[in-house]
Amino acid sequence: MNILEIVLTVVHILIAIALIAIVLLQSGKSAGLGGSIAGGAETFFGKNKGRTIDALLSKITAFVAIAFLITSLVLQVLLKQ
Repeated sequence: MNILEIVLTVVHILIAIALIAIVLLQSGKSAGLGGSIAGGAETFFGKNKGRTIDALLSKITAFVAIAFLITSLVLQVLLKQ
């Protein structure tokens, strides 16, 4: 195992831990059907929709998930040789 594979594996593990932590920090959406319809309308038409902590965590989750996917694919290619 060369140094690139070791570094990429460590980065991959750190990204996995970060992804788990970010998902656990997000608030639950278990308000039921009535709460989800009313809450969805308020969030959709709200002025500060993009400024909430949940929106920020959602964007960070997407970025970290893409990074996780990329490191997974690169590790697969490197270790296949």
